[in-house]
Amino acid sequence: MKITGYRPGPGMMVSAAFIGPGTVTACTLAGANFGFALIWALVFATITTIILQSIAVRVALVSRLGLAEAMMQSVASPIVRWLAAALLIAASALGNAAYEAGNISGALLGLEALNSGLSENRGLAITAIAIIAGLLILFSKPRWVERILIAMVLFMCTAFLLTFLITRPDIGAIFGGFIPSIPEGGLFTAIALIGTTIVPYNLFLHAASVRERWKEESDLAVAQTDSSLSIGLGGLVSITILATAAASLFGSGKEIANAADMAEQLNPLFGSFATATLGAGLFAAGLTSAITAPLATGYIVQEIFGKTTGGVSRTPFRVGALLVILSGTFGALLNYKPVEIIFVAQIANGLLLPVIAFFLIKLANDSALLGKHVNGWKANLAGAIILAITTMLGFRLIARALGWWP
Repeated sequence: MKITGYRPGPGMMVSAAFIGPGTVTACTLAGANFGFALIWALVFATITTIILQSIAVRVALVSRLGLAEAMMQSVASPIVRWLAAALLIAASALGNAAYEAGNISGALLGLEALNSGLSENRGLAITAIAIIAGLLILFSKPRWVERILIAMVLFMCTAFLLTFLITRPDIGAIFGGFIPSIPEGGLFTAIALIGTTIVPYNLFLHAASVRERWKEESDLAVAQTDSSLSIGLGGLVSITILATAAASLFGSGKEIANAADMAEQLNPLFGSFATATLGAGLFAAGLTSAITAPLATGYIVQEIFGKTTGGVSRTPFRVGALLVILSGTFGALLNYKPVEIIFVAQIANGLLLPVIAFFLIKLANDSALLGKHVNGWKANLAGAIILAITTMLGFRLIARALGWWP
């Protein structure tokens, strides 16, 4: 298959979605608290994201079905199908609600960096962000708004890349972080790094976008190239954020509690404008992600109930999307620091991952659905490793919470 004439596609949207406030927060905390030791978690997460998104692209293009719709059709028994549907809706709704709380809190964190007085009207600011996200979803967002927000996020990514070059972190220490190990107290952070990169709802958004962008099975190579290049770039940016934080903040003993604390790593490049720069980027990243999380849940609910046409006017779509916005808003209104909410959301996302990955790998082996495009033994081996590692990390996290693991 030829891939001539390639231009960036939906894969860049996936990268823009996971380079959000959760990524900036989790990577900054990882670098500030553990130096370069957890870079391996981002490498694993990036490779895993490329593999899983590639499967989502393949399912969407070959079957011409939405990802949730394909999952339901792959189950023969009606009872099992509805149990699977209930599990998928519950997992995506709960996971995305936690993620939405983090997204709204991330947008608030950015606004507070731009105007410290907003902390006195926190509830009002959170409600306003949620209303804006809801209106953009229900009544469609203008194209120019989407482009401006994504441009701001990409500007923030460029800022971290340039700061990385200026700070010149120890390259030997960076490569040392590629060796898997979990330092004392680093388990939650490792899972957060994985959860902020491998975003389950991105699988459903990516599949839906691919079906709209490419219409023929012959476009599969182009679509997967777009996915791999875009996600690889996103993973590189995440590693850069962690390395920059490690070079600037590790060993300083400073607690990361707000955007101003995180912005210190940008001081070498922006000086007194570092906080404002990070604040604008966090707000843009939080708002775009606050739109995509409920959007994905709406698609999932809509596809499960067999209503894949008609766009956002469908009742199942609206119910799913609004449920996530309301739940996320409630979570953001709780009296916790935004950084804490964002971090917990990434952990919840990491626990949701094995459930979604299981369904996705099952689809990749469905010959009735994919024909000659089913997984080979190498792809299945990679899938088994992904499931084993993510399940083990999730189990260890739960076991530690219950006091079963030291």
